Formats: sequence, C-alpha cells, structure tokens
Amino acid sequence: MAKKSPQVNAADYVVVGAGSAGCAVAGRLADSGASVILLEAGGSDNNIMFKKPGMITMIHADPRLKARFDWGYYNAPQPNLLGRRMPATRGRLMGGSSSVNGMIFVRGHRADFDSWAAEGNTGWGYDDILATYKKMENWGGGADDYRGAGGPVQVIENPDITDAARMFVDAGRTALGVEQAADYNGAEQHGMHVIQESTRDGLRYSASRAYVHDRQRPNLHVQQKAQVARVVVEGGRATGVEVLDGSSRRTIRAHKEVIVSAGAFGSPQVLQLSGIGPADLLGGLGIAVHADLPVGDNMHDHLFVPTNWHVDNSPHKGNAFHFGKGIVKEQFNKGRTFMAHSVFEAGAFLKTSLANDGLPDMQLLGIPWAYPAPNQDAPVRLKPDQRPTWAVFSTLIQPRSRGSVRISSADPTVAPVIDPGFLNEPDDLRVLIEGLEMIREIMNHSSIARHVKGEYEPGPAYSGKALADEVLNRATTVYHPVGSCRMGVDERAVVGPDLKVRGIEGLRVADASIMPTIIRGNTNAPSIMIGEKCAELILSDATPGGPR
Repeated sequence: MAKKSPQVNAADYVVVGAGSAGCAVAGRLADSGASVILLEAGGSDNNIMFKKPGMITMIHADPRLKARFDWGYYNAPQPNLLGRRMPATRGRLMGGSSSVNGMIFVRGHRADFDSWAAEGNTGWGYDDILATYKKMENWGGGADDYRGAGGPVQVIENPDITDAARMFVDAGRTALGVEQAADYNGAEQHGMHVIQESTRDGLRYSASRAYVHDRQRPNLHVQQKAQVARVVVEGGRATGVEVLDGSSRRTIRAHKEVIVSAGAFGSPQVLQLSGIGPADLLGGLGIAVHADLPVGDNMHDHLFVPTNWHVDNSPHKGNAFHFGKGIVKEQFNKGRTFMAHSVFEAGAFLKTSLANDGLPDMQLLGIPWAYPAPNQDAPVRLKPDQRPTWAVFSTLIQPRSRGSVRISSADPTVAPVIDPGFLNEPDDLRVLIEGLEMIREIMNHSSIARHVKGEYEPGPAYSGKALADEVLNRATTVYHPVGSCRMGVDERAVVGPDLKVRGIEGLRVADASIMPTIIRGNTNAPSIMIGEKCAELILSDATPGGPR
C-alpha cells in the first residue's frame, strides 16, 4: 500500500485526483525517483465491494452504498431527452471511476488517435501511443505487435461467458454478416467479440491497484479526503494547490509541476475555480482571471439505449438471491464464478449508414440480466426484471453533439453545471435507432429462435416514429464524459499536445477531459494511457537535452 502522509505539504509534483489517469501519472513519476503527492477527494477503495468485479451491480443499485463513493452529480435537464435529469456518476475514491466501472478494456480505433494527430496534436497518433498502451498492460494473450505483457494493468478476455453471450456473438455473425474480431484491441476493431476486461484472479484491476497499491514507494505520498479548492497561480505559474481542511484551507506546494487529473467534470471545475477559464464566467463569480481559455467547452459523452430480451439460456436473474449465491460460491472457488468478472460479456463494433469513412460508429454491449427500464433518471429507484434475460445496448460511440461544464459558484463544494448537450445533433438519434434495428436483427434471427422468447423492453410494439420517440425516454449516459479541457493547437484548446495549460507555467491536465474527440469505445483504458503519456512527457522535459 502506498504511503499515506497527510503531513507532507510539498513535493516535486502534486497530482490532483487519484483516478484512472492520476494514479498512472503519480506512479510513473514516483518510479523516476521524484517526490509526488497524490491527492484524492474521496476515501479508500480497500473494500471487497470495490475489489470483487461482480459487486458492481450491488454498489450501484444501493443508494446508501453509492453515496460512499460517488460525487452525487446529475446532468442538467436535457431538452432533447424530454427534459430528463440523469445521474452523472463519477468515482470519488482511490482509483476514481476505474474502481466502480464495468471494467471493459477498450483502447479505441486507430483512426481516433490519428484524427487527434491530424488536428496538430503531434505525438498522439496511433503509432505514437501504441507503445504506451503496450507498456501499461499485461495482456492475458501474451505480447505481440499490438499487445503488451508485463505492464501494471491486468487484462484478460472473459473465459467464462454464458451460453446467451455465445449465442449473441454467433447470431451476430450470421445475421449481420460480420466476422468475430480476433482482438478488438489489435489489428481490427470491427466485428462481434467477447469482452476484454481489466481483471485478474478474481480481482478488479483499477488504476489504484495497478499503479499505487501493488507497489510501495516511500516517495509517493497519498492523501485521501483531500478535496482541492484551487490551483495556486503566482506570477503566471502554478506553484501548488489549496486543499479544503475542514472550515479552512491549507496549501500544498509543487516544486516542479501541478498535474490536474480530476476527470472530465472535476478538471474544468478546478481550473475555473483557479481563474483559468472563460473570462466572462469567472468575472461574474468574482474570480480573478489568470488565463481566458475555453475550459469546460467541448464536453461530450457516449449515449446508449437498453433493450431486454427474455431468453432461456441466461442463468442470471438480477436478484439479490442470485448474487448472494455468487458471493458464497466465489469464496470457495475464487476467480471461477461470475462474481470474478465484469457483468458485460459480449458485444460488437459495427458501422451504421451514417458512419464516417466506413469506420465503426456503433457499439453493442450485452449482459446476462435485465437492465432497469426505462432509464436512470433521478430520483426513481428501479428494480430490474427477474426473468432470465439477455440485455443489449445500442451505443452511440461517435457523438456529434457537444455540451459544457461550468461552475456556478466560487465555492468548490458546489457541484458544477454539467450539460452534455445530448442529441443536439439529429444524426446522433438516427445512429441510436439503427443500432436498435441491428439488435433486433440479431435477436430475431432464425438461428437462435429456440432460445429467444421475445423482446420485452422496449417491446416490438415500438417501431418507426414510435421507436424514435421512445428512445428519448430510454437513452441514457454510458458515463464516458470527455473533452472539457480539449487538447489542440488552436484557440479552442485548453492544453497543447504536451498537456501544458496554455498561458500558465508548471500546470498540466491529464485525463479524459483532454480528448479532442471521444474514442470509439469505453474510455477507461485511454484515460490510463493519457496518464502514462503525461508522465512520459514530464520525464522527457526533465531529461537533459530533452524537449523543453
């Protein structure tokens, strides 16, 4: 376990946020011999609920448990989704959202990173970041031209999926005429697949486990329950941070740099509170402006629509008794029950008719129990159907819509206003509908008719305009917010390709907020990669003769 040193108030580097990217940054910098303070607003993840992969359903279903690790944010009412408010769940504990997510390991498509490079972000093309991805993982299939072995993040393909998941993959190949991808993180993403997950030996491999807990470093000082109020900027340079300490604040100094890794909501909030952001917003809140930058713009997120299918070859029923049995079985067969794996089992990366350049713009994800319907809106608590079910999600992975993150107060304890701008662009709705049609084509295929007893959410009665209207009631976030501290070389950028905040010395941002455009797929692996990449950039700068 990393050293916990609340008394340490100065170090070479101060990292704000012990989430997916922050743990990677801090761990790698500490490996170099530098002194590092890693600040986490939440508490410990040293609990079976956060260690055992199959517990994810339980911690998200119980509001009392969720309150222990979640920031409690909600998206602003979405006018294109019937004015609905939905949870904007983000992990507030060691490991951040990597300690409470679905553990799906997706790097993204080659084209995602090449598009970043094409916008002027030198060093972020696929060929540039491939080595970073390989360095960070220990892939169960062994090293090859695309995959790495020996890295801190353990990654496997789920070896024990249900018959329903295998049925879905096989039927997708037949119904849609697409192949099964041998490795969707390898040469080709497109096709049906079994999920790859960041687990090993029945344990969740969060960023905190991979980069902090698995290795003791006397020069890495972890401070929990340490919410950062602002970055201290003096003479145009970040010199440290202010941390809330009860009713007062204390200052932690950075001898070299401050790295903000507080996530797509937290990073723009911290920057804006620090006087880095839109001048009109900050001025209106009485915050002195250090840099007038479009902090909080370009925020976007994946959106999905769940469907539930009554099948007879799925053993999961989504009830407490079933999960209770799983917990008991796991005690005697560690790593060999469904509790040892992600709840997600199979999926696909597919192309709709709106796909740019013929690249995947649709992700299907499947789980062997019913997803609560119709949506995740507050404050309703919904229980899933308990029939044997295969649930499949139509997931928009290249959204055109953009939103924003804005503080509404100079008080750091006040939640920011989070507006993803869902379905601002009409094509996003069309993609989701095509995804639903693909799911129906798979699940209604004759090859699996003997197992599929019918669609009960949203139900076959919804088609055409009725289906489009019902999507507005059912679509919900996949919890993949990105882009709010955009990386680039133009006036829309907050950070440059070196992740340095424009106009401020000694300050970088490293997390999903820097993505110019979201990647095709789940965002945890790219977030960790960004943390790794940030450490590489910092250490390169610190090397004599390296870039300055």
